[in-house]
Amino acid sequence: MTNFDPVVVESFGKEWSKFNQGEVDPAELRAIFDTYFAIFPWDALPAGAEGFDLGCGSGRWAYYVSSRVGRLHCIDPSPEALNIARRNLSPIENCEFHCASVEAIPFPDGSFDFGYSVGVLHHVPDPQKGVAECARKLKPGAPFLIYLYYAFDNRPLWFRALWRASDLLRRLVSKLPFKIKSPLCDLLAALVYWPLARTGRLLEWFGLKVEHLPLSAYRNRSFYLMRNDALDRFGTRVERRFARAEIRQMMEQSGLERITFSESPCWCAVGYKNSFPDQSSPQDSKVAFG
Repeated sequence: MTNFDPVVVESFGKEWSKFNQGEVDPAELRAIFDTYFAIFPWDALPAGAEGFDLGCGSGRWAYYVSSRVGRLHCIDPSPEALNIARRNLSPIENCEFHCASVEAIPFPDGSFDFGYSVGVLHHVPDPQKGVAECARKLKPGAPFLIYLYYAFDNRPLWFRALWRASDLLRRLVSKLPFKIKSPLCDLLAALVYWPLARTGRLLEWFGLKVEHLPLSAYRNRSFYLMRNDALDRFGTRVERRFARAEIRQMMEQSGLERITFSESPCWCAVGYKNSFPDQSSPQDSKVAFG
């Protein structure tokens, strides 16, 4: 198995143990879930649909999906994270848990009525291969939802330059031991995330448009989630970002069709497993990214 980084997996296990979502207002999590899944075709699923959550983490999205489907398989390569998900989802009877990486999903190809992977595959060494592995597990016509970090292709040059500077910091912080980078990321949340987010909220209160301001997406978020996301963002040593066209190309080369995108968060996309896979592009095709 090569399409996972054991250091990254271990780091995420520690992250979800620290931020097990127990202190988050359920209404806040539900609002974020609704944003991610706004374009998901719930009505197209068959009765008793069976699907998978690839990279389930703490199980925070599985909690809301499980009530709308027949059975949900929560898959994560981190035993530590999976234990958190088991605990959070313990009252729910239709969830099953599997400790596995994306290239070792323990089900035959063509098994599932749907699948999703939210904020995960940009943290594996080969995202294209990860998307293809997920697509292989779907039945023909089944939908797959994916959220990947976007490459700021819809942002101005100054915004992209600011991100490049922050990415240099991420490369440094992510190499530190968890006991050091964890409080350091808390400090970043306090000194960067919170001030910029609350400034955005204040400016919005005065009637100004703030959507393109850095970290304005956090203007109505709790400090708990800011801390969680600061660790997620700056504490992870493997991170890839994709333009919208690159995501579409990856999905098409993985045998997905009828691809649609939401605009928030960017880029969240849904594609359907090709009903005639022999006519699709080869799944082993590579997409070249800089």
